[in-house]
Amino acid sequence: MDPVTIPAKALALQQQLRDLGVERDIVHFPGGVHTAKAAADALGIEVGQIANSLIFWMADAPLLVMTSGRHRVDTDALASALGEGPIGRATPEQVRAATSQVIGGVAPIGHPAPVRTIVDAALADYDRISAAAGTPDTVFLLTFDELVHITGGTVMRVGD
Repeated sequence: MDPVTIPAKALALQQQLRDLGVERDIVHFPGGVHTAKAAADALGIEVGQIANSLIFWMADAPLLVMTSGRHRVDTDALASALGEGPIGRATPEQVRAATSQVIGGVAPIGHPAPVRTIVDAALADYDRISAAAGTPDTVFLLTFDELVHITGGTVMRVGD
């Protein structure tokens, strides 16, 4: 793959991955992929292997939930398990402020400051998973253990 075609933000994320001991190449979809299903099809994997990066707002702070593409986050159950108040969807402005990335391209890392992260236990069902690489048209493949390592996330069940 021609590295010139990969956006600078994704290349910076690739270097951050390497700094964390995870050697992965960025996959670039010049036309973008706009759904978990489309990303899964393009990568030849199941939709459950897509680690969706969802930013929520809880207790006046961002909360990143890395969830399997096979289900939705049960915010009521998650809020109850965390015991810190209600969880609401972050606005696009809050997402950009917390991550310096846009909805649809939020990576598990590469944020201006650490973001508390929950990693969906359902992602452990797969040998490899895919996560966004900081832009809506880039992803990278990794293992569940690598995802937990790079995010420092707490593993929990987040949906059905």
